[in-house]
Amino acid sequence: MSLGALVGLTLALTGAGGGILAVPLLVFSLHLGLAESAPVGLLAVGMASAVGAVLGLREGRVRYRAAMVIGGAGMLLAPLGVWLAQRVPNGPLTVIFALVLGWSARGMYLRSRTVHSAQVARATQPPCVRNPCTGRFVWTRPCTMALASTGMASGMLSGLLGVGGGFVIVPALTRYSDLGADSIVSTSLAVIALVSVSGVASATLHGSMPWPIAWPFAVGAMVALLAGRRLAERFSGPTLQRSFAVLSAMVSLVLLARGVSAIGGG
Repeated sequence: MSLGALVGLTLALTGAGGGILAVPLLVFSLHLGLAESAPVGLLAVGMASAVGAVLGLREGRVRYRAAMVIGGAGMLLAPLGVWLAQRVPNGPLTVIFALVLGWSARGMYLRSRTVHSAQVARATQPPCVRNPCTGRFVWTRPCTMALASTGMASGMLSGLLGVGGGFVIVPALTRYSDLGADSIVSTSLAVIALVSVSGVASATLHGSMPWPIAWPFAVGAMVALLAGRRLAERFSGPTLQRSFAVLSAMVSLVLLARGVSAIGGG
């Protein structure tokens, strides 16, 4: 349960890092394989994200139509990711996860150093803009395609690696929309919750969900996210993002070495 709490706290503070941290914690602490860890991490992040999304919806921060487009596309691809995870050997799967984690760490580090990253990304008008009168998105084909493709990438990674996909969704919403940071994080949590439902259901059908481990881990993450929302107002910021990015990069190197060793030993 304490391991899950670390995931929930990270999710509350960074808005995108909980899922990418869950699987390494399970691999190193409980010595599970990546295919076993992935659905547990997905359940924990999904439950914690659902709590955060509900709170964000009450506060009017979630763009629920955008979340449904992204989440709907992700839900279609998540079962395919779960199916692949059961067939790819642990060594190559660990290498893939390590590379994804390293890419995520690089992106988070660069965003933390660029104070005006959102303004730079929006030097030209993004495809998804809000109507100044209603505050809702003006739905166009480029906007729908951008959000749907984001959902597909998030869904595939969620099912394959057990990550929530926030590290894909948050940068995409920053680049493709004119939403503020609070709305981006809350909408990302809503998407993660939706995609996780599909991934967890698929893993359960495949018989690959270790429930005795999954439930305590998920409950810990959910409780910690609630507590972490208050801490986020004090401690979240570029320094925290940068520290988490460095930690993620170090973990990715260890996982990469482990995966390469497993491939070589196989």
